[in-house]
Amino acid sequence: MEYKRILGLDYGSKTVGVAVSDPLGITAQGVEIIRREKPTKLRKTLARIEELVAEKEVEAIVLGYPKHLNNTEGDRCEKTVEFKEMLENRLHLPVILWDERLTTVVADRTMDELGVGNHKEFVDEIAAMLILQNYLDSLAKS
Repeated sequence: MEYKRILGLDYGSKTVGVAVSDPLGITAQGVEIIRREKPTKLRKTLARIEELVAEKEVEAIVLGYPKHLNNTEGDRCEKTVEFKEMLENRLHLPVILWDERLTTVVADRTMDELGVGNHKEFVDEIAAMLILQNYLDSLAKS
């Protein structure tokens, strides 16, 4: 199924990188990084995502799924699935898990090449863009 506007999320222990597709579903643009004090404090994070979904008229969410390089699933995958369920229950939108292996590495390298100084400040947003762009590219191929 194709959606018009898709939100891409890179869910981390203290941040969520956010990206959104253009209305044609061709490109991903960075939106912001949602930060929280503690990993378990998700109420404000979910509220901000809900605001962005309404503001951007989002119809689906692509959520990075952090498998290990050897394709096994660890603790972060478990937490990501829990976050996925929270999003689905709150927003009533489809949430698609998308393999995010190496997106942070690629984001770091990209910022190195561009001469961006403080990677930590932008890496989650760039990772969200890469997750969403990979998903959009897969739709274009099918």
